[in-house]
Amino acid sequence: MKKASEIGHTVKAFDEDLGGLRALICEMGGMTEIALTSTLEALIHSNKELAAKIVENDKEIDALEMEAERVAMRIISLRAPLADDLRDVIAAMKISGILERMADYAKNIAKRVPILQNMVSIHPVPVLPVMGEMVSEMVRNVLDAYAARDPKKAFHVAEYDMEVDGLYNNLFRILLTYMMEDSGRISTCIHLMFIAKNLERIGDHATNIAEMVYFAATGKQMPERTRGKDLLASEDN
Repeated sequence: MKKASEIGHTVKAFDEDLGGLRALICEMGGMTEIALTSTLEALIHSNKELAAKIVENDKEIDALEMEAERVAMRIISLRAPLADDLRDVIAAMKISGILERMADYAKNIAKRVPILQNMVSIHPVPVLPVMGEMVSEMVRNVLDAYAARDPKKAFHVAEYDMEVDGLYNNLFRILLTYMMEDSGRISTCIHLMFIAKNLERIGDHATNIAEMVYFAATGKQMPERTRGKDLLASEDN
């Protein structure tokens, strides 16, 4: 039978391992958020140097994902976490993979910055920066929700996803109109469509993280957004 001191040491070691994993996810999330905001800045200001830096820095995010997965697997194999702790570990492992994909989308946008500089310019599309800002806010807020283990904040992040989808559909129609009016704009518009799609996918992934945060914190699936506000209000009573 284990002594109290041995149990205390085991609990402390587990807490340190779990804290280290969460710190890795927060670091990775911070780098992903910076990659996204920097990509939008590079796109708006046609900054090729900044775009190249974003592409290069993606390797660091890939390395952090591998480290997070390694730490998560070590915790599961050595500590055999249960209930809340197991949900935390699994969520962290999945979130690291999602953050890596989000960073890849930011990298893909950055790669198009120098290409767009050499193509036929079109009038500014105001929907694109608005969409980018909304997606950036989703990413920022979902990382805050993860750090605070806050299911309500995670739920509210997911609510924005439909608005981002609406902006994407609006932008798609605008760019389609440009292409119909002037065939010389087609290549540029196609690149902008890919950029908009990448932003829309980042928003989807932010929603996926929100759902994992909600589940890790509550042990329940996130309610449907159409009725979620009522359900969250009833849980408070």
